[in-house]
Amino acid sequence: MAVDYGNVRTGVAVSDASATIAGEAWVFQEYNMKAAALVIAGEAVKRSADVVVVGYPKNMDGSSGEQAKKSEEFARLIGERCAARIELWDERLTTVGAHRVMADNGVFGKKRRKNIDAAAATLILEGYLRYINTEQGGSASEE
Repeated sequence: MAVDYGNVRTGVAVSDASATIAGEAWVFQEYNMKAAALVIAGEAVKRSADVVVVGYPKNMDGSSGEQAKKSEEFARLIGERCAARIELWDERLTTVGAHRVMADNGVFGKKRRKNIDAAAATLILEGYLRYINTEQGGSASEE
């Protein structure tokens, strides 16, 4: 399971059971970080996710800004509420890539705004799955 945490909207994507490809993705709206973490932890438990990958928005120079610190706190809160391993995943340029994918598919305006976080979560998940399946030479159950 991968998460693109935002102050208003949070994108979520889950992999198939073999941890090969990203499957279902959605967005939910929640302004309260603790409440959003509870939603994610509940989904992780419901889906028996072994790992929750939280997008970690580092600055282009590799430093951690305000949003990265929020993602660290969000990841900590999720970890307190479920048994899944929590991973922070460098998501630099993920939102840019999500905008590009959506534009290439003719998605603009309100529909894009509504779904951009789900697309970003999918790209985070795909990057993580690519890493575990190629770099580590292994696979995991549903992420």
